[in-house]
Amino acid sequence: MFDLLVIGEINPDLILRGDVVPAFGQAEKLVDSAALAIGSSSVIMACGAARLGLSVAFMGLVGDDEFGRFMLAAMGERGLDTSACVVGPDVATGLSVILAQPGGDRAILTYPGAIPLLTAEQVDLGLLQRARHVHVGSYFLQDGLRPGLPRLFARAREMGLTTSLDPNWDPRGVWDVGEILPQCDVFLPNQAELARISGSDDLMAGLDWLAERVATAGTLAVKLGKQGGVARQGSRAATAASLPVAVVDTTGAGDSFDAGFIYGYLSGYALEDALALASACGSLSTRGAGGTAAQPTLAEAQAALRVQNGA
Repeated sequence: MFDLLVIGEINPDLILRGDVVPAFGQAEKLVDSAALAIGSSSVIMACGAARLGLSVAFMGLVGDDEFGRFMLAAMGERGLDTSACVVGPDVATGLSVILAQPGGDRAILTYPGAIPLLTAEQVDLGLLQRARHVHVGSYFLQDGLRPGLPRLFARAREMGLTTSLDPNWDPRGVWDVGEILPQCDVFLPNQAELARISGSDDLMAGLDWLAERVATAGTLAVKLGKQGGVARQGSRAATAASLPVAVVDTTGAGDSFDAGFIYGYLSGYALEDALALASACGSLSTRGAGGTAAQPTLAEAQAALRVQNGA
């Protein structure tokens, strides 16, 4: 039995740090560092959840190539059950290049590869029978999965599972979430994504818009970067501050936030406690390069929260 089944994209991140703004015209520039690390919103979230103590299975598609082998090995080392992952002999594993500037801002260039090829029909319903909760990230990148995901989430909920979705950025600029929202028990955008999905730059108005469209008794948790997060569950609302940390790399911070929130949600935490844990996990994850290197254990996150609260 798994606490969490994550379905989604699998790709590594190539993280370049320093003066990463390209100079075209065949000019060569030097950067401070380069690292190949675990990437993809879904995988980073899954690793964060396993680090907190949840039992996690992952279902996704990779190519029979070096990037795919790197990812599956790294996921296994972090405690994820990857036995349901599919290795496609005729596809290439995707790759994201992270251009990380001093101060935390970054740009992302993604080669999709196998990311849009996974479909809902490839998901074995037997996996759902062995899980308590199913999560999907990078909704807008997964062209093959997206059409069938509302039905898959509906089936999961009929089987007694709860569901969560992190939309991430929509490169198409369409931001269509209408069919999936009613099947989401937990919806996890960041503030910029919320604004585009709801059509409002006003945070509270955006939350109101979403609250009317997620599943009955659904939960919203919005990432606010340095400002922490805000959550809504029916008429109940909560806010949480981020933790003061020496930021090395913000890659995957939102995915670690997701992991903390879903841990709290599955553990029966009050809304404000789940949000506080989420904000702590997101903050602490920025202490190291890449999305997974500095993800906290539950004890580390709880200790940091006690310090923040003066306990």
